[in-house]
Amino acid sequence: MIIKSGAIYRGDGQFHSGSLFVEKNLIVENPEQISDTNVIDAEDLFVFPGLIDIHSHGAAGHDFSDGDPEGLKKILAYELAHGITSYCPTAMSLPKEKLLDILKNLPDDREEALSETAGINLEGPFLNPMKKGAHRKDYLSSPDSGFLKECMAACKSAIRLVTLAPELKGALDLIREWKGRITISLGHSCADYETARAALAAGADHVTHLFNAMEPFEHRAPGLIGAAAEDKSCMAELICDGIHVHESAVRAAFRLFPGRIVLVSDSMRAAGMGDGTYELGGQQVTVSGPRAVLNDGTIAGSVTNLYDCMRNAVSFGIPIEEAIAAATLNPAKSIGISDRAGSLAPGKRADILLADKNLNLVSVIHNGRICLQNR
Repeated sequence: MIIKSGAIYRGDGQFHSGSLFVEKNLIVENPEQISDTNVIDAEDLFVFPGLIDIHSHGAAGHDFSDGDPEGLKKILAYELAHGITSYCPTAMSLPKEKLLDILKNLPDDREEALSETAGINLEGPFLNPMKKGAHRKDYLSSPDSGFLKECMAACKSAIRLVTLAPELKGALDLIREWKGRITISLGHSCADYETARAALAAGADHVTHLFNAMEPFEHRAPGLIGAAAEDKSCMAELICDGIHVHESAVRAAFRLFPGRIVLVSDSMRAAGMGDGTYELGGQQVTVSGPRAVLNDGTIAGSVTNLYDCMRNAVSFGIPIEEAIAAATLNPAKSIGISDRAGSLAPGKRADILLADKNLNLVSVIHNGRICLQNR
């Protein structure tokens, strides 16, 4: 396959005119390496990598925490149709036995019409009850390496990302034990600056949905946000749905974490659906327009998808090149899959999006196959 005449987003983070070559399911360097010479004319189009959402609970009426493999497939089909070619299904805090059962129910088969499962995000249960957000307080627990080992065994080591509150008893020990094996993210936390610094020094290198469910950044108490911003190896998630974070704070986040923002959707089952009443982590959620809230008014995930979050970031004034990196290469780096996804470099999986100058999605190519064509 040859994609020609487009503005191609290259490894330097800039758009260049030229062509892109695909052999089977991989991007290759030159036309001599391809056997399929079919041409896609990308004139007047942007060409960039498939998006990677590392924090999403569900969509299309389904939730990963339902423990339903067929429901997860419907989520993955929805994600692929919206340009997300790699996806981390994200578990809510749940009773431990139920969580273990859910982790055992991942579908084994890979289908071309589904987004790639890039690993599991375990958002709970190691969270501070004072910053529980949409998680149920009675499902939370202190960091427990033994339980994390049970979770890893249940899903055949598919967990890529774990959130914990570093101020909780046992948190630093868990970070030291698991660093380098999975990504440890700080979040749902009341941690002060010193505690967050200690956790980052121990091996944490990620922040769960920056600004949300944590102490605010203040000039005399910079907290987790200040500590993470100073750590040049720390990535920070950002929910750019226009509800969780004001657009001014989005712009500030990109300045605080240059080259280290990871856009996420944090979507729940109502994404792609309509207004109504839904369930998230054992709690009722009311959806009205773009807002999803618990009965007490707490924001309960989003009803958008990562592609629209990326478009929102651009509309908020983030340069398109930075917004794309935050939805592709940065999340790939954050969970350790940048060797095969996240950019259009030779040797990587051919997950490619074509979009017009207004970022309307035109084509989705996943594993070298055209899965969506809008023109």
